[in-house]
Amino acid sequence: MDHLISLYDLTLQEFEDIFSLSEKLKKQVKEGVQHHLLKGKTLGMIFTKSSTRTRVSFEVGMYQLGGYPLFLSANDIQLGRGESIDDTAQVLSRYVDGIMIRTFKQSDVEDLAKYGSVPVINGLTDLMHPCQILADLFTVYEHKGTLKGLKMAYVGDGNNIANSLLHGCAKVGMHISVASPKGFECDKNVVYEAREDAKRSGAQIVLTEDPVEAVTEADVIYTDTWVSMGQEAEKEQRIKTFMPYQVNQELFSKAKEDAIFLHCLPAYRGYEVTEDIIDGSQSVIFDEAENRMHVQKAIMALLMGKHTL
Repeated sequence: MDHLISLYDLTLQEFEDIFSLSEKLKKQVKEGVQHHLLKGKTLGMIFTKSSTRTRVSFEVGMYQLGGYPLFLSANDIQLGRGESIDDTAQVLSRYVDGIMIRTFKQSDVEDLAKYGSVPVINGLTDLMHPCQILADLFTVYEHKGTLKGLKMAYVGDGNNIANSLLHGCAKVGMHISVASPKGFECDKNVVYEAREDAKRSGAQIVLTEDPVEAVTEADVIYTDTWVSMGQEAEKEQRIKTFMPYQVNQELFSKAKEDAIFLHCLPAYRGYEVTEDIIDGSQSVIFDEAENRMHVQKAIMALLMGKHTL
């Protein structure tokens, strides 16, 4: 594993290595055991999109690994203001040991990896969110003890979360049903890639416009905000379109009795999910948020420190 750009690029063994190291590092931090696997290393963190969880989890995680996290906002560097991304990649590669970028275009992440000489981590693009989905699957594994053969139901916009869920579930053999309204489906190329992986893993992929079909007998129900950054002008129309996809008690009752609820946050109660679900006993959203840090620490250790288990 040289970079983390898309979950489609990872092997099943690499998924298992990330989860195994995440489990170990999480246990150690709870016990107060220091694990400075990246002592003396620096992570350059480029943010052209603001964030709570991504910034804090990477900064604190890098600190716990003994390294130095360097925050770079769009106002701090020349990227997007005249300097080419290949020049930026080559310059930063002379200064830092790894780059994490949270941005709009997937091509920016790919170009940083192409032109730079250090590991690049995709912290989020409009197309994908691989770190989030690795944390999500790790959270499911913690609560269910397995991934293969379980059913994940995603209800809502076929966005970067849904795309990376397709990649991740198909890779680990987890069945996934995605319910989105017409015109808001997942990326066609991602669907093709996921179906190819599903042939090997045995995962079943269902794409539907019916949220009840997606959620029926699910082990995990997942939703995300209907209005992402840059879509504020579409808010009223999106709310009208997505309201039938709200995760509420009636919809949740179609899932298995012991189903758990996931949301990558930030959440808007009363829109994509009701308070009784997101704040209820089957919601594991804060375990999920915490696990961003533990999983990303494993990713950084494996990429930047070439740590082996």
